[in-house]
Amino acid sequence: MQEYRPVKEGKVREIYDIGDALVMVATDRISAFDVILKNKITKKGAVLTQMSKFWFDYTKDIVPNHMISVDTKDMPEFFRKPEFDGNSMLCRKLRMIPIECIVRGYITGSGWESYQKDGTACGIRLPEGLKQCQKLPEPIFTPSTKAEIGTHDENINFDQCVEVLEKVFPGRGREYAEKIRDYTIALYKKCADYALTRGIIIADTKFEFGIDEAGNVILADEMLTPDSSRFWPLAGYEEGHDQPSFDKQFVRNWLRANPGSDYNLPQDIIDKTIAKYKEAYTMLTGKELD
Repeated sequence: MQEYRPVKEGKVREIYDIGDALVMVATDRISAFDVILKNKITKKGAVLTQMSKFWFDYTKDIVPNHMISVDTKDMPEFFRKPEFDGNSMLCRKLRMIPIECIVRGYITGSGWESYQKDGTACGIRLPEGLKQCQKLPEPIFTPSTKAEIGTHDENINFDQCVEVLEKVFPGRGREYAEKIRDYTIALYKKCADYALTRGIIIADTKFEFGIDEAGNVILADEMLTPDSSRFWPLAGYEEGHDQPSFDKQFVRNWLRANPGSDYNLPQDIIDKTIAKYKEAYTMLTGKELD
């Protein structure tokens, strides 16, 4: 049996090169404020992978994605072990676009902080008089650079996004910037509308895209997971204050309230976190996580 080692390790994911494809493994690690926490959240990786699969299937009419299979029987024998079951995805190889495609449908987080200062979110002028966590008239695209582990992403405007991509894809920077912007908004709208029917508000999220050998834009990485999105319960939603959440904002809030924790979560916070992840998965997909 051939042994494999990750060719790339992110805050949460490990990527294995198997020759003509990749295997992306979502671990049970969790990060906050660009720091990998000391604790693991059991079954978190499975939630991320299975939720991404659900959304990839749901949105393939908008843009193709990199998913081939989440069944380890379709992967080399090395991955047919319990530690890879449920949390691994066989994926197409792509040349990744170095942009975090963030879309905001509600004014919250860093966007709310910016809006309070100067009436903008990531440089985009917004209507006056918005309340915290209010739905925006239209979703906004607020891209950022992709930072290395331990450093922070940098918000950029659309023109800067074009400049970044022109350096990577000469002659096609604007074309690709426009495509990822338009795909990002279209994906968000379709999925946010669906989530509302399941009792969840998707306040914001991020997508990542790559380019295939034919030059096509392909949706990649993870999609609309509690790690990459803000999920709020529709029941009890009210403008003007923070909302309860199904995502890792719960962990961020605890860390802010406990600055001496050294990024070490107590067991009850770990248990509540995975319970929230699983609840969001069940609400959105109608299935229990195996």
